[in-house]
Amino acid sequence: MKVAYAKRLRGWRFWLLNLTLGLGHMVVLFNAGSYIALMPHVAGGLGGMSPSMGTWAQTDFMIALALAFPIARWLSGRYGDYPLWVAAFLGYAAASALCAVSDSIWLFLPARIVLGFAGGVTLPIGQSLMLKEYPDRLKSLGLGVWGLFTVTPLTLGCFMGGWIADEFGWRALFGMNIVVALAIAGITGALLHGRGWQRRYGRFDFVGFLLLSLVLGGVQTVFNQGNDFDWFDSPFLRAAMAAIALALPCLIVWELDEPHAAFDVRLFAQRNFAVGVTCLTLGFLVVQGLLSLLIVQLQLLLGYSSSLAGVLFLAMILPAAPVTAVMHEVVKGVDARVFACFNLLGFAFVFFWMGSFDDPESFDQILWPMLLFGFFLGSFFAPLTALALHGLPPGQIMRAAEEAGMLRIAAGAFGIALQGVMLFRRGPFHQLHLADQLGGRRFASLDLWRQATSRLESAGLDSAVAQGKLASAFKQHAAILALNDAFLMACCLFLGLAALVWLAHPTHLPLHPRRADELREIRAEELMDQP
Repeated sequence: MKVAYAKRLRGWRFWLLNLTLGLGHMVVLFNAGSYIALMPHVAGGLGGMSPSMGTWAQTDFMIALALAFPIARWLSGRYGDYPLWVAAFLGYAAASALCAVSDSIWLFLPARIVLGFAGGVTLPIGQSLMLKEYPDRLKSLGLGVWGLFTVTPLTLGCFMGGWIADEFGWRALFGMNIVVALAIAGITGALLHGRGWQRRYGRFDFVGFLLLSLVLGGVQTVFNQGNDFDWFDSPFLRAAMAAIALALPCLIVWELDEPHAAFDVRLFAQRNFAVGVTCLTLGFLVVQGLLSLLIVQLQLLLGYSSSLAGVLFLAMILPAAPVTAVMHEVVKGVDARVFACFNLLGFAFVFFWMGSFDDPESFDQILWPMLLFGFFLGSFFAPLTALALHGLPPGQIMRAAEEAGMLRIAAGAFGIALQGVMLFRRGPFHQLHLADQLGGRRFASLDLWRQATSRLESAGLDSAVAQGKLASAFKQHAAILALNDAFLMACCLFLGLAALVWLAHPTHLPLHPRRADELREIRAEELMDQP
């Protein structure tokens, strides 16, 4: 059947569509980052739940975001890009309304999962909708515009989320989502109404998708709830671990023989893809986890407001934005392994620096390592993306980019949960160690705890108040040492990743690449850079 396509939009309609699609992209990415600053507020607003439960809502949101990638490709082929985009934002508005009115985690959590899935569906198709309106000679300009829409919410997300929480309350974020999402759906539908598309009736791999969902969702549930339910002592978590152990080999065997695989494991037969994606996922697992852990602990341990903690992240992104903009061009024609190794070693240095902050006053100087952190964050994705995509046939590049993006987002969710595990385990260890130093057998003759208590009492404090203040400082210092352990372990991991990149084949580009291949690679790189 012949499909009728409308002409490309012109004039103000063209610019309005660009703005609307970019705003939709920014809203989804903004909600992925801004919630990190809201977590302490959400934990207190939903019946005083623990911070780990607030983290659960963020990590499951990210898992849903990742799982939307494979199904978005099939849905867009069957129903069209712009109808799917409109439907996804209508669902996004409905899920945001449920988040805004939630009074318990049991409504908030499933609403966040739906919110993540609806937002994840829009991430792969928004770029395609925009590029269809650009003539071939200007598609590279369209990709540049899309790159700006990708960077902006990552620049402002934590800061704006903290400011909204402090000034208007955390529910205001989801209230804003409703209005913006409905406007995006309405304007896009009006501008592209009647637009045709080439329908594709490819079969969807439901079995593979269900197995993939079971593996990712199961791993995330175990990481989230392990601390709260004591790991192997919980029958529920033991059952979840058994289900993962059964589903993972079934997923690999099934997808090896599936022509329309939801998760193409055969891509990992390419050495560069395997090495590049391993470094991307493990690196992002650590980076996302540490950033989430840091912004929460700055509020809980050191008394930062949400907006003040977000300012540190704003400072971090200031060098990241320009570096991200130029890094795709810098890495062309050069062995990407050199840039990747330099970047990973730089991260290792920054993590070692931040792991040396062993007292609350040290955090007055945290701005400087955060600026350097931003520089290396801006140069993190491009060389590893070039490494992962090198040597793949043109027809597999976009598929590989979607798969790498899905794994990276899921790894970010795992990282948030795992850093919580690290803090939960290392905090009590340092408390015991400090107790041994202050009043234990090692320094029994000094009895430093009693001396410190006596000094506080001599300053005019009641004995119970003095004991309480000392205990609070004691716990704070133990938590800071646990935070140091997380950064120092990340330093060791990044040193290992810097060595791993040299196992990949050296990369290079043809002297005169075809324009279509060049645009395809840029599209794939931008897809792998979000969110």
